[in-house]
Amino acid sequence: MRTFIFCTLMLVGTVTVQADDWLQFRGTLNNAIVTGPQLPDSFDNIAWTAPLEGRGTSSPIVVGKRVIVTGCKGPRQDRLTVSCFNATDGSQMWHREFWATGRTICHEKMSVATPTPASDGKRIFAFYSSNDVACLDLEGNLLWYRGLTFDYPNVSNSLGMSSSVIVKDGTVVCMAENDTQSMTFGLNAEDGTTRWQLERPRAANWTSPSVWPGEESLVLLQSSEGVTAVEAQSGKTVWEYLDGASTIPSLTVLNGVAFVPSNGLTAIKPGVSDSTVPEIVWQGSQLNPSTVSPVVTDTQAFVINGAGVLSCADATTGERLWQCRLSGKFSATPIISGDKLYCINEQGLAQVIQLGPEEGAVINSHDFSATILAAPAAADGAIYFRSDKQLWKVE
Repeated sequence: MRTFIFCTLMLVGTVTVQADDWLQFRGTLNNAIVTGPQLPDSFDNIAWTAPLEGRGTSSPIVVGKRVIVTGCKGPRQDRLTVSCFNATDGSQMWHREFWATGRTICHEKMSVATPTPASDGKRIFAFYSSNDVACLDLEGNLLWYRGLTFDYPNVSNSLGMSSSVIVKDGTVVCMAENDTQSMTFGLNAEDGTTRWQLERPRAANWTSPSVWPGEESLVLLQSSEGVTAVEAQSGKTVWEYLDGASTIPSLTVLNGVAFVPSNGLTAIKPGVSDSTVPEIVWQGSQLNPSTVSPVVTDTQAFVINGAGVLSCADATTGERLWQCRLSGKFSATPIISGDKLYCINEQGLAQVIQLGPEEGAVINSHDFSATILAAPAAADGAIYFRSDKQLWKVE
């Protein structure tokens, strides 16, 4: 076994981490709900912009006063980057580059830097379509680097990987699922060594793992076969839903219920009579998320279909309540702050939707004039967007 791990030991500087930081794809709680101050109703006040190099379709993350983005450079996208910007003024604090060790072939719409990085508040875990994982401290010092392709050379697909990483109880979960050697890994956050590895359904899969909140340390893995709940530290399967699921939009979890893009949208919760089989709360065949992952609040569930139509359903019954036509085609998952939903289409048109019990309405929009496929991030009352070439802060 040729495991490529590079470790260094160093002192990590003191960093103030905010309660409303945005530490991974769809936020710290992995559900696209903003927990801090209400976001602005419009995008008119652009606080700053910062230039980016190369390609990048991953979302930003925010750790304290640091905004982290990943990217890739070169004609083969084999130069992997991690950049850190000051959240106050947009100045670049540091920039790091690494050579990819695995395949960098991917669909022209995507990039090698499609997976969103994650942080545990002390470290940054950057994952790439080339199956490279870099761990850095918040000052940009490399702690360890793992090239999964050295151990598993067939873990790849010709369209590229896009599953983002999450970190749960000291375990970095990396989904590298494809048509040949399909695997999901649980890596030790301290040194990058493998805690567990699972053979997964042999089918290309672009969904991301999801955190199950609560006392149980569980991570949910979605695939074409359904959903598997595993223990974060051991990879042991706890329960499975096996009625199929999408391989593009990812499930979301709220209040002990997982909302899965399956048969439209299906709400499931852990089983009572049989703890290894979840119970189906409801199924909404009219709710069909396309690329965009669903977003759920205490009372409502939202999906955007392939035609750009936003549907709102009752989160407890699945009954569709209303629909709202949005402008454009969407790849980026929206976020919710208070009673407003914030989304941006592939052409860079950002829209604010006022959410109500009986209807939704677009109340503001702003054209960023760039192709944007990455979901926005939010922290401390500000929202962040990124394209290939630029990073914006709106407050």
